Amino acid sequence: MEWESDERELKAAGAEVLPEGRRGLRIHGWEIESRKRSILTSLQLQQWEEELQTSHLPEMVFGDNSLVIKHVNTGTKIHFNAFDALVGWKREALPPVEVPAAEQWKFRSKPLQQVVLDYDYTFTTPYSGSETFDTNAERVRGLSNESSCSLQWEDCAEKIDLVALASKEPILFYDEIILYEDELADNGISLLTVKVRVMPSGWFLLLRFWLRVDGVLMRLRDTRLHCLFGDHMKSVILRESCWREATFQALSSKGYPSDCAAYSDPSTISERLPIIMQKTQKLSIEIPCKQ
Repeated sequence: MEWESDERELKAAGAEVLPEGRRGLRIHGWEIESRKRSILTSLQLQQWEEELQTSHLPEMVFGDNSLVIKHVNTGTKIHFNAFDALVGWKREALPPVEVPAAEQWKFRSKPLQQVVLDYDYTFTTPYSGSETFDTNAERVRGLSNESSCSLQWEDCAEKIDLVALASKEPILFYDEIILYEDELADNGISLLTVKVRVMPSGWFLLLRFWLRVDGVLMRLRDTRLHCLFGDHMKSVILRESCWREATFQALSSKGYPSDCAAYSDPSTISERLPIIMQKTQKLSIEIPCKQ
């Protein structure tokens, strides 16, 4: 079901819907836009394979889906898309998760095909978003066209206040975008999604990679971003990354169920998975003072 904003709540918060059929809104100097399209065609998949130099891609790649969060006055853009996430998968190149020999036949695309799982068929990615500067905003660092960049994220001790985020507040905009998905030949699920929620107080985003290899392993990689509206001349974004992972055997030894059906929703079982990496960073965006 598509999200429908309340016009009175938008007006009270100083927000406006994006024009020309675009999905999203503008609020307090930010532009948040989501885009949903169908999965890539076979021709598009072939082009992606050539660009990524691989013969393996997830079953369903939503290559034209995206979420873009743009700071209008500086042109700073943080965006999320499947291609860049798969670039991260290709670079990390984790060893393949071993599956029981009795299950390997499911990975065949042809009846008599030999199965060689010599790549990370889970499509695990370290991706935490893409960064660019937009062309038509305030001249940032003298850049005249949109270009890729590395924003100046700084490690910090601050944390996103998830309790405050759970408080009752009007939701001005919400969307969930699937970037790619694979059912691992009926051996589980590999899923990359991004969700965004905009409230009168700020915006919150969750990029989640969720992996379950049935009977073998679960892996959860979350990236959360939060920005509070306030100072017109300066915005601060907090970004928390948390990676969790556990084998079914390890969970079973702690008394947790070994049945795969008990692990369909990562939100309900995430606390059972031990943390293997966690960090918090912040980004300060300041509007240049005019001379």
